[in-house]
Amino acid sequence: MSCFQGLFFCPEGASLLLHNFCIYHISPPGHELGAAPISASVSAHCVDNLADQILEVLNFFGLGAVMCMGVTAGAYILTLFAMKYRERVLGLILISPLCRAPSWTEWFYNKVMANLLYFYGMCGLLKEFLLQRYFSKEVRGNAEVPESDIVQACRRLLDERHGSNVMQFLQAINRRPDLTRGLKRLRCRTLIFVGDNSPFHSEALHMTSKLDRRFSALVEVQACGSMVTEEQPHAMLIPMEYFFMGYGLYRPCQLSDSPRSPLSPSCISPELLSPESMGLKLKPIKTRISLEV
Repeated sequence: MSCFQGLFFCPEGASLLLHNFCIYHISPPGHELGAAPISASVSAHCVDNLADQILEVLNFFGLGAVMCMGVTAGAYILTLFAMKYRERVLGLILISPLCRAPSWTEWFYNKVMANLLYFYGMCGLLKEFLLQRYFSKEVRGNAEVPESDIVQACRRLLDERHGSNVMQFLQAINRRPDLTRGLKRLRCRTLIFVGDNSPFHSEALHMTSKLDRRFSALVEVQACGSMVTEEQPHAMLIPMEYFFMGYGLYRPCQLSDSPRSPLSPSCISPELLSPESMGLKLKPIKTRISLEV
């Protein structure tokens, strides 16, 4: 759960999510804890196969329609899954998502990282490339300011990954097709978070512009990189609470008096629960959330 530890370790985030959902965490092949190197004889990954594997997981556990949350490449795979299997997705929460085919810059950047993985494995230079993609400068530190705890934790998690497994996943993402044309047909509600400093900021803006505005919303988070779930999980709470209200889900009553939480059912007048009043539910909202929120 390396992309979601900050969100789930945040007490308010854990109470909101664990109160309403049974969590199933799906890792790409070879990325699970203690995974062995993927054999060279195994056929290369492709994004369609990765999306189909989500269906296999749902069927194995006997799950019907689910709420999906993913970060960057994971958000792309979940979006593709929602487009292929619409009846299995209730809603999407996407953090710094990808939706277009790689630009030439990203394609070249990914090729360099794949070559580093092939020749040197999970080396220091590669980890720096990945950390720049994940986090803002503020938490990565510099010569005068040390790395934050979340960056150090991510660095340790990268050390546990086999370079060949990461390379296969990176190559699959580098061959991804453009999903833009299918986004208008996506009918599940979609909530998108992106950090202002994320290299995928323009991707999130493009994706939001192509989604049906009746069912989508964008939240931009200031002074944050791609991993909003790690850098600023508190910025996600109120938008997610309003998003979940559209499904009749609430924060547990014992924590509903939190000053962050607007969702105490006892203090919400019925007319505010109508579709017309649910800003994040039915209207596109582009809002910026600062650290003080």
